[in-house]
Amino acid sequence: MAEEMLSGEETLAVGERFKTFLENFRTEEGKLKYVEAIRRMINYEETSLEVEFKDLYRYDPLLSEILLEKPREFLKEASEALKEIVAQESPEYAQGRVFTPRFTGLFDTERIRDIGSDHVGKLVQINGIVTRMHPRATRMVRARFRHDRCGAEFWWPANEDEVLGERIERPSICPVCGEGGGKFTLVRDKSLYIDWQKIMVQERPEDVPGGQIPRSIEVHLSRDLVEKVRPGDRVKIVGVVGLQSFSSSSTLYSLYMEANSILLEEKILEEVSITREDEEKILQLSRDPWIKEKIIASIAPTIYGHWDLKEAIALLLFGGVPKQRPDGTRTRGDIHVLFVGDPGVAKSQLLQSTAQVAPRVVYTTGKGSTAAGLTAAVLRDPRTGEYFLEAGALVLADGGIAVIDEFDKMSKEDRGVIHEAMEQQTVSIAKAGIKATLSARASLLAAGNPKFGYYDPSRSFVDNVDLPAPIISRFDLIFVVRDVIERSRDEMLASYVLETHTNVELFKPEIDPDLLRKYIAFARKHVKPRLTPQAKKLLKDFYVEMRSSALHHSSQEGAKPVPITTRQLEALIRLTEAHARMSLKQEATEEDAIAAIRIMTSVLQSIGLDLETGEIDIGIIMTGASFRSRKIMSEVLDLIKSIVEEERGGQGCVRASEIVRRLGEKNIPEEKVRDAIDKLYRQGLIIEIRTECYKAV
Repeated sequence: MAEEMLSGEETLAVGERFKTFLENFRTEEGKLKYVEAIRRMINYEETSLEVEFKDLYRYDPLLSEILLEKPREFLKEASEALKEIVAQESPEYAQGRVFTPRFTGLFDTERIRDIGSDHVGKLVQINGIVTRMHPRATRMVRARFRHDRCGAEFWWPANEDEVLGERIERPSICPVCGEGGGKFTLVRDKSLYIDWQKIMVQERPEDVPGGQIPRSIEVHLSRDLVEKVRPGDRVKIVGVVGLQSFSSSSTLYSLYMEANSILLEEKILEEVSITREDEEKILQLSRDPWIKEKIIASIAPTIYGHWDLKEAIALLLFGGVPKQRPDGTRTRGDIHVLFVGDPGVAKSQLLQSTAQVAPRVVYTTGKGSTAAGLTAAVLRDPRTGEYFLEAGALVLADGGIAVIDEFDKMSKEDRGVIHEAMEQQTVSIAKAGIKATLSARASLLAAGNPKFGYYDPSRSFVDNVDLPAPIISRFDLIFVVRDVIERSRDEMLASYVLETHTNVELFKPEIDPDLLRKYIAFARKHVKPRLTPQAKKLLKDFYVEMRSSALHHSSQEGAKPVPITTRQLEALIRLTEAHARMSLKQEATEEDAIAAIRIMTSVLQSIGLDLETGEIDIGIIMTGASFRSRKIMSEVLDLIKSIVEEERGGQGCVRASEIVRRLGEKNIPEEKVRDAIDKLYRQGLIIEIRTECYKAV
């Protein structure tokens, strides 16, 4: 039936019927929905009209069938019909403009992996994530040629309803004089162009079957759809499936989509469908007095112990509340957690278990799942030579959780930009003429291995990990997981592991994973807890008391070790809010603050402990050196400067043996001095003029 209507003169009927639909469709309140929408379009100086597919189906089911089966012909007629209505409303505005009806909300959504040759020439709807974005280009749609023999200029293709394909095919006969001889010159500045862009859309992680590779499809954008999306955006696209050849002589073709409309999905875990029945179960579950314990017990139930780590994962899954300030600045609500530990302590299993219950997650390794690594990169298309922007794991996880194993193995490029991704939650790129800022509003759960294979408790945390201090300091919670030999614990662990292999039913999660996933999504979307005055006072008192504990360390210069900074205070706020979210509470109480302080204190005592003094010094994490080490580094630097400037007239260098001797007179051990020299050299504060002879920069 659809094909019959589009044969011969009956194509006019499509335009007329669509025009009738736009002029007469009314809402339940009796308003002319699309007449008003067209007037708004004119007032806002736009050229696209969004049309809901369900409205067209309700008004004229046959017309909606034609749209799905013969979209190219339909859209051409519909565009003319829309222009006629615009001309009636505003003849001046309609002059010289192309108007496009953009259809949204098709009843069926195709999986990207299911799109095949049967869909060619059909209108389909897909969901996915934008992974690549090519820069905006200008595409010639109608060429202006000059025939050198008769001097006439003409449009090509001659039919004004047709547009150029991928290549410019020159005319063989002049449509003005009718002769085929002579040269046809392309008049570029008089030809007709539109904005055009190419993006790559990949299946969403939750749509990929287990063990399968995510599939992608190339999507072409034109006119006002250009620059509407960025890598990492989750989109719903309606478009026409087309074919493009690998080469002019090839019989193989690849599929692409010519987008008709694009809708950006909200980044609030919309893909988790929660029914009224689910909501009742969630609210009932939240009233359980042991709900927090049950949530923690439902994370990796087959892994023995590690309760603090499981609690940290639970807090990360629920997250704090992001704040948008009046001045435009934003404070993140996402919680970042890092596990560092010996081989065989279940770090990777904890990460994989998290991926099973997280509503939206991207799981990868430090090397990155793509050439874009963990953040984003500008790459070159080997086929066309064009540069394009590709999103990495943190950008693809925008609005969810990025789970990264082997975090210490990430590339140098990622190390340079991951600070911004973790704190400002954006990724800025400016390379090869492409400049963009991408959103990376994701919680980061990472695991890494110690630098020396096994964690050495005689060294500081920073010395054990192959990560720069600025990256480490961005994590809210950091845990060291050691494989300690202890007979009683080893017996219990062995019994537990053996039970998991012989009696699987015993390790059923307290809360079904599907329900827990919905519970987390519901909490993140609807629960925005605020700190009570009591909770605020508790956090404030803890912060002030911790800071005050450093006063008795005063040195001659007045310098002191810093036990805690405002960065940890902000982390405490996020942890307190996350604790409240676990119970679906709109207020974060004193009880939540106590729980947050407990886990933060545990972390600080584990990784922020100065091994010499036994005191907490956050500088170990923030700068990679303890208060005592920083003081020795300062003395070494000052000594080098004074010897070179005062004793040697600003020339030459100072031998390491002389530095050791002079500071030895102040009872500073040789190994501490040499360690300070090494750190200053690695930080670029001193240079080695010749073997073991240094000068300040």
